[in-house]
Amino acid sequence: MTPPIIKTPRGKVVTNKNGKAELVWNTSNFTGGGSGNTNKNTWQGRFTSAQMFVDSEVLRLSERYTPLLTGTLIKSGILGTKIGSGLVEWIAPYARWQYYSPRSPGSTTGALRGPFWFERMKQAFGRKIIAGAKRIAGKGK
Repeated sequence: MTPPIIKTPRGKVVTNKNGKAELVWNTSNFTGGGSGNTNKNTWQGRFTSAQMFVDSEVLRLSERYTPLLTGTLIKSGILGTKIGSGLVEWIAPYARWQYYSPRSPGSTTGALRGPFWFERMKQAFGRKIIAGAKRIAGKGK
């Protein structure tokens, strides 16, 4: 069975056989100053920079919410993430258990540390991350 492809005038989302989705921009729609190819490269560079910003900010801002005993879980996020890929992943073997464990946030190492650290970080800083990505991509101030 062929994975679904979602097409729009702005681009398409292609799902590979491993179930991971990839966004492919329709670069013919990018307009602005300069020749066509240079302009496409400029926009692609802006989008890449914005994605790198989002990935690094997610890691940086999630750190204060991530459970801490030895710091390995936090470091597994750094090791498991290729900045700019759009996939931030904590790869410690126990990361999933820590993320979904039925306990309240807070510990002796910090009141914010606990389960669902990404969701709680996103609630607190999501709008700032989006605003920064828009600024880097060239849309908004």
